[in-house]
Amino acid sequence: MTVSKDLFSLAGKVAIVTGAGGRPGGIGEAYASALGVFGASVVAADINAEGAESAATRLRSLGIEAVGVQVDISDPASVAAMAARAKAAFGGVDILVNNAALMLEAIRSKTSEISLEEWNRIMSVNLTGALLCSQAVIPLMRERGWGRIVNQLSSGAFPAQGVYGISKLALMGLTTALAAEVGRSDITVNGIAPGITDSGAGLTLRENPSRYFQILSETCALRVRGQPDELTGALLYLCSEAGSWTTGQILHVDGGVVLRP
Repeated sequence: MTVSKDLFSLAGKVAIVTGAGGRPGGIGEAYASALGVFGASVVAADINAEGAESAATRLRSLGIEAVGVQVDISDPASVAAMAARAKAAFGGVDILVNNAALMLEAIRSKTSEISLEEWNRIMSVNLTGALLCSQAVIPLMRERGWGRIVNQLSSGAFPAQGVYGISKLALMGLTTALAAEVGRSDITVNGIAPGITDSGAGLTLRENPSRYFQILSETCALRVRGQPDELTGALLYLCSEAGSWTTGQILHVDGGVVLRP
């Protein structure tokens, strides 16, 4: 591979982004937009059918080929239907961004008090959902001889902060396990661990600041809050030929909240 302006090009690629149909200006839509701007056709998937279609409409207004798909990532049949829709619309799948997650619900649950029912609900989305989506698209990636899977983690997993952090730390394990299994098929599996981001959910947290956030703002290397678009550089690297020799890694994009070798 030689260095060229096309190193980050995604022309001809097909990407699925789960959780892309939340509030406008969210991380999922920022990811979908970035992939589309660099040439990918995009499946904007969300449990909210209206939100998924609205996101796809906004993407199409930018000249991006896009469809909206309703999906419950905790339901194997629903996930299979999403993958089939992507193949029917665009011919296959090259990129999967496992962005959908339960966050606000999870961070409000105390680990020592959470019910088994709530625990299972959070894990079924934040962990099992990523597994199901990955299992659904890996055969399609193998058909095309190339693939990129990016899992959305969190700085709150280093160390784990409550049930949400636990689910994201487990997702790191899924990331490395899958990377080891599918690498010889030219499929990479990596993760992005954002810090506190001013997405819809992140802005909700801003409305209820805590001593924890104050400590973060005093100790982080750059700044404690970022914008959804500031995550897209890491995503484009991991989803393009630029990241062809990177797998099983977690990129921390958090302003220096988590400092790791």
